[in-house]
Amino acid sequence: MSKRVTISLVEVADRLAIRELVEACAHCADRRDAKGQMSLFTPNTHFVVYMNAKDLTPSMELHSRDALAPVFADLNKYDATTHFIGQSTISSLTADYATGETYCLAHHVTAENEMRRLMVASLRYSDTFVKTDDQWLFAERKLFVDWVDERPLS
Repeated sequence: MSKRVTISLVEVADRLAIRELVEACAHCADRRDAKGQMSLFTPNTHFVVYMNAKDLTPSMELHSRDALAPVFADLNKYDATTHFIGQSTISSLTADYATGETYCLAHHVTAENEMRRLMVASLRYSDTFVKTDDQWLFAERKLFVDWVDERPLS
């Protein structure tokens, strides 16, 4: 039998707000709302991409919200995307600081010469969140690509 854990309503609200932040980021990506997506990050955010999760050398490292613009705009090369958020775990949580990990299956559709292709990437995000002016934001987001699959799409 598992042990019952009691948490405060404030903690419940913070956990929900962080989950909604993660989901908002995926929603903005799929709607090509780069400005909305950027607004979810602190001005001095740290964004790191590891295209090969087994390689400890980052593929890309950015150090500000403004630097995110071309990264998020790059999604415009796809005809459609769906970022499906899976488990999201909060590792630590205080009144204004949290860390966590989120899994995502990112589906990217391209069309060229009437041939459509699907690329699916298994992503993990290692996140640091901060609460500023009663709003949770990403202070750091590390994106790890665990695997990629590409195939024709009917």
